[in-house]
Amino acid sequence: MKILVTGGLGFIGSNFILKLLGENKDLKIINVDAELSGSNKKNLSEIQDDPRYEFVKGNITNKRFMEETISKCDAVVNFAAESFVDRSINDANPFLVSNIRGAFTILDIITKQKKRMVQISTDEVFGSLSSDTATEESKFNPSSPYAATKAAAELLINSYYVTHDSDVITTRCTNNYGPRQFIEKLIPKIIILAKQGKKIPIYGKGTNIRDWIYVDDHCNGILLSLLDGKAGQSYNISGNNEMDNITIVKKILDIMGKSEDLIEFVEDRPGHDYRYSMNSNKISREMGWKSKTSFDHGIHNTIDWYLNHEEAWKDLTPSALNPTPWKN
Repeated sequence: MKILVTGGLGFIGSNFILKLLGENKDLKIINVDAELSGSNKKNLSEIQDDPRYEFVKGNITNKRFMEETISKCDAVVNFAAESFVDRSINDANPFLVSNIRGAFTILDIITKQKKRMVQISTDEVFGSLSSDTATEESKFNPSSPYAATKAAAELLINSYYVTHDSDVITTRCTNNYGPRQFIEKLIPKIIILAKQGKKIPIYGKGTNIRDWIYVDDHCNGILLSLLDGKAGQSYNISGNNEMDNITIVKKILDIMGKSEDLIEFVEDRPGHDYRYSMNSNKISREMGWKSKTSFDHGIHNTIDWYLNHEEAWKDLTPSALNPTPWKN
């Protein structure tokens, strides 16, 4: 089986590729990545000479390029996306191009070529929740331009299933953490700034709540959905591990032996959702998936990885550590 992975130089995509090749000797991977923001070739340096792996630089909005590439594969897993919410506030256009137009390009091609597509989406399509938890049947209520583009892609995908009987599946995840995450995101930013003894910016009062899932657990859910998921269905994949931001910061500082004096509260992001929460009962019931990694175990692994792989992130632009990135 040959799988096309888009956005495979990014955080989740690279972990997914490493997992596939590490656990399945007969699988082959084509990785298409435009090498835009969030991509890092060093994420997959260890497999660059593996004969089962092929990297092709390209953009998923390029129809002719994608037609040719998809024709060589049995299925597509679409990780390619602009995903940093803060940057979508300042300029939403790249998010519309990649997250909607790019997803549509793949969708239209796999429908004509009769291939399977797994679209990677997000809990943010459901918007902020006060006390309940979202199921696959919950209504969309996106708050940010980023979340709106991911919701739009899901609606397109569902319409193609209904209209054209396309072999499409959508998975939604909660907040991922783990090795290889781009340093603009909360957890790697905390680790790196703490290592450097620099102030750690926390939006507002740090009370925003997210459900955290270790990236390997998420990848397990994606693989199950690819192999055993039902066409036209969506599957929520959550860590069942809700925690507010300030608790996470303090936990990381404690593990690293750093002072909480490094915490600096800064202006909150416009439209910052208070809480995300999703129910994963459907994928657990239908495919036996469950989150296996406790937050304590996962965060120790994550900290160790960043401290022991400085070469993977030290050359990345300092602007990624900007305390208020939506302003630039």
